[in-house]
Amino acid sequence: MKNEVKPEKASTRVQTPIGVLHIAATPRGVSQLDFVTTRQARARRAAPTAAARQARGHIARAIRQIREYFSGKRTDFDLPLDLHGTPNQQLVWQGLLEIPFGKTLTYGELARRVGSPRAARAVGTACGSNPVALVVPCHRVIGSDGSLHGYGGGLWRKEFLLKLEGAMRESGAAQRALPFAG
Repeated sequence: MKNEVKPEKASTRVQTPIGVLHIAATPRGVSQLDFVTTRQARARRAAPTAAARQARGHIARAIRQIREYFSGKRTDFDLPLDLHGTPNQQLVWQGLLEIPFGKTLTYGELARRVGSPRAARAVGTACGSNPVALVVPCHRVIGSDGSLHGYGGGLWRKEFLLKLEGAMRESGAAQRALPFAG
């Protein structure tokens, strides 16, 4: 049996206006960013290695950009990502990155844009497995009737984020996106 070398990973938590975010990174980039919705055990800290220090650098950059986003100073993220998923998930996550700040798309529209017009549910599943909330903006995907559906951090957070970006009216109805090149 071969010894498998796993990349060094670092993680931390940061408080945001809508709860605690768990952020993890490898030396290649941010690999996880999700809202903490249950009490999670603390990871033991190992002695820092060069790879772990590099991963912590990605985390520090992510924290700075997240704070800028919530303060209204940032509309997109510029972070190296280290995402692992199926080819379909990767395709959907790339499609999510193309939804502009302040705009929304329906699951069906996103399915069409990624070349699978009949796969709105599969797109929803891929959105639900998105490991880096906010950075890969799955909160910008809405139901065909303009309503909010599925968000791992809770629909109230999805609503907050859409309002923060100006993509949702105070009445709660999501504003439909204008067409954009994708």
